[in-house]
This record gives sequence, structure tokens and C-alpha cells, in this order.
Amino acid sequence: MNKNSSNIMALAPNTSNKRETVCIFGTGDFGRALGHKMIQSGYSVVFGSRGTQTPRLIPKDAEVLSHTEAAQKAAIIIIAIQRQHYNFLTPLAEILHGKVLVDVSNNLKINQYPESNAEYLAQLVPGAKVVKAFNTVSAWALQSGTLDASRQVFVCGDDTKAKQMVMDIVRALGLTPLDKGSLLAAQEIENYPLQLFPMWKFPILLSLGLVTFFFFYCLIRDVIYPYVYDKKDFSFFIAISIPNRICPILALILLALVYLPGVLAAIIQLYRGTKYRRFPDWLDKWMLCRKQLGLVALAFASLHVLYTLVIPIRSFVRWKISSRTIAQALNNQTEPLNTTNAWLSDSYLSLGILGFFLFVLLGITSLPSVSNNVNWREFRFVQSKLGYLTLILCTAHTLVFGGNRFLSPSSYRWYLPNAYMLSLIVPCIVLAVKFVLIFPCLDKPLTQIRQGWERKPQYSE
Repeated sequence: MNKNSSNIMALAPNTSNKRETVCIFGTGDFGRALGHKMIQSGYSVVFGSRGTQTPRLIPKDAEVLSHTEAAQKAAIIIIAIQRQHYNFLTPLAEILHGKVLVDVSNNLKINQYPESNAEYLAQLVPGAKVVKAFNTVSAWALQSGTLDASRQVFVCGDDTKAKQMVMDIVRALGLTPLDKGSLLAAQEIENYPLQLFPMWKFPILLSLGLVTFFFFYCLIRDVIYPYVYDKKDFSFFIAISIPNRICPILALILLALVYLPGVLAAIIQLYRGTKYRRFPDWLDKWMLCRKQLGLVALAFASLHVLYTLVIPIRSFVRWKISSRTIAQALNNQTEPLNTTNAWLSDSYLSLGILGFFLFVLLGITSLPSVSNNVNWREFRFVQSKLGYLTLILCTAHTLVFGGNRFLSPSSYRWYLPNAYMLSLIVPCIVLAVKFVLIFPCLDKPLTQIRQGWERKPQYSE
């Protein structure tokens, strides 16, 4: 009941409990949207503008005054203008002395200026208390009310009391403030909205690199080689066959790369005998993007399933089946059922289905809406125990598919093994090392190290 009541209060102005007056410099899209939202939340809003005429789009309950008059009526002033227009604040330094200036600006590119906009504002008006906030919220989200995806507001500033006043406003608007510390954090906060999927960069670049490598690898083995030696044109393999080889290969390798950094971290901790030393930067970054690696792997596995479903309707496959049937009829021969091959085929399909099911389960539990509803032990069980089981099933799926071809000379073209053989290298290494690490002689000291025990106490001078 209380939760619903608070939501209702955020949608309509509470005239009986008016809050303090807030000044907004700037009548652009963001300034108007923020002013409208603040009026709905019970604040008195006065806009500071170069012209004193009330613009048509300004909220009707807001007052429009000159910059000097507006600044005198409020202790908190929101600067909703671009950095290049900050110079007009210099003549107002005496009026702004001791007031809280909230910088909401963003730049066009990361690290556009040597210092952050908030630090530049603090230099222009040294007597004011500058706080950085609201730059991660868009005007459209404020106007439409769709704040679910951007409810968090980063706040930073050197004055604790001023920062608390701004955080109170953030909460009153139905948003969630996150204290990022002093004004030195403003540069990072201003760069945040400009980042384009920062945690996805490594997984996507790695995937593109692997796709390119395996595409040309399969092109050489499956298209160019038959054309050179047998004059057969299999160029149509590029549409279905080669992608259906690349997708499962990428899915298996990327899934193994999700668990490889955990194995490497365990080895490093065993070697060092302590958990109180940082991992190398490359390993830290690798571990932070494991979720993204897993989701990209799931995407490739899903594509593999879709490509596999269309195999029966391919012209090439139907031609092969009909040619084989006609040949048997002309020769009056039938092939008896090979139960060994039947077992291998059914086992291959069963392992693939189970592996893909667990793959999807891992992807679902990584979603914030799901992971927030499970405790740490449940999340770790799914992502670790079931994750390794998924890797085992997918690796077994690949081994059953063509394990008998490793020693077959026909599987090597220009001394190149089948591409799926290469896909088994990383997952087999991960599973082999993980199998060794679960031995009691290694698992017990590793558990103790992760609980804080140190084999060799570290003393700092």
C-alpha cells in the first residue's frame, strides 16, 4: 500500500506539502522535463532565462525570471545548459556564492576536455558548491515516465551536505541516487552515457575474429579443396553448411572461455598461496565480461539449432537422399540397420538437446530480473555446477559427432584437421584442469585460501 502511494505521489503534485524552491538555468528539453517532474513531486520551480517572457513549453506552474532574480530565490540551482555557455555565470559569482550548483551536462565524446564539466564549473564559480548529477537520465525518460531502465542517478561532489541535498531531490523524483564520491569522479560519470556496450567490446571482437578465422578455414577445406582436386563446385556450402559448422564451434569455444579464467585464477591463487593479491589486469577484465561471453555463446548455439532444423529441406540433402534411394533400388540392395551408428546418432542428438537446454537455463539465470530473485548460493550452483555440466555435455556432443574421425586420413585436407577438432582444444583443456583441481589435495587448500587463509603471510612494509 505504501509503495503504491509513493508512486501516485510521484505522478501528481502534492500541493499540501510543498518542498523548497529549486532554480533551473536553461529552458531546453532537459530543463523543461526536469522542471515538470519536480513540480509533480511537490517542488516550486523557477527558471532562469535570458528572456523573461514565459516560453510556451514551460510547465504552467513554473516561474520564469532573469538569471539574477531566479538565483536569489533558491539555494539549489540546476545548470541545464551546455559547457560552452557557462561563461555567463562568472558575473553571477557573488550571487551564487554558497549555493549548490548541480551540473547535468554531457559531452559529445569521451574525455572531450582535460577536466570534467563539473570541475570546470567549480573553477568558474569558486564560491559555489558544485555537484554532478542527473546526466545519466534523458529528457525523454523524464517526460514519458519510462524510467525503469535508467532509474539510477550517479551523484558526486566535494561538499557532503550539498551532495545530500541533491540526493534527496533524486529520491523525491522516484529515482535512485548512487554516491560516487568527490568531484574527481565527475569525469567518469560524464563518460558513462557515451560508452557503447563497454563490457561487450571484448566478446564481440573475439567472436568476430574467430568467425573470420573459421570461415576461411572451412572455406579452404570444404569449398576450395574439392574444387582443386575433384573439380566439384560446393560454393553453395557458404549459405548453410559453413555457418552451421561455425556456429557450434564458436558456441563451444566461447562457453569454454567463460570458465577458463576461473581455472586460471585458481592456479594463480594456489601458486601465490593467498587471495589478497590482485590478478593481472587482463585476467580481471576477462572475468568481468564472462556473462557477455556466455550470452554470445548462447546466441551462436541458438543459430546452430535453427540451421540444423532446416537441413531436411535443403536441396542438396534431398538430392543426396533421393540419389542414394534410387541407387539402392537399381542395384536391388538394401542396407541393414547399423545399431552402432544408430546409438551414436541418438546419443549425439540427445547430448545436444540436453546441452542446449542447460545453455538456455544459464542464459535465463544471468538476466538481472531472474538473478535478483535467487540467493548467491543458488546463482553459483546454476552458473558453476550446471555451467560445467553444460560444457561437459556440449563437448561430449562434439566428440560423439566425429570422435572416430581423428585417426582417419580422409579427415585431413592439406594436412588441415576438421574444424570441429580445433573447437575441442580449449574445452578439453578447461575440463582436464578442472578435473585435477577437484582432487582433495588441491581443492582443500584452494578452499582455505579463498576463505582468507594464507600459506605465506604477506607483510607490508
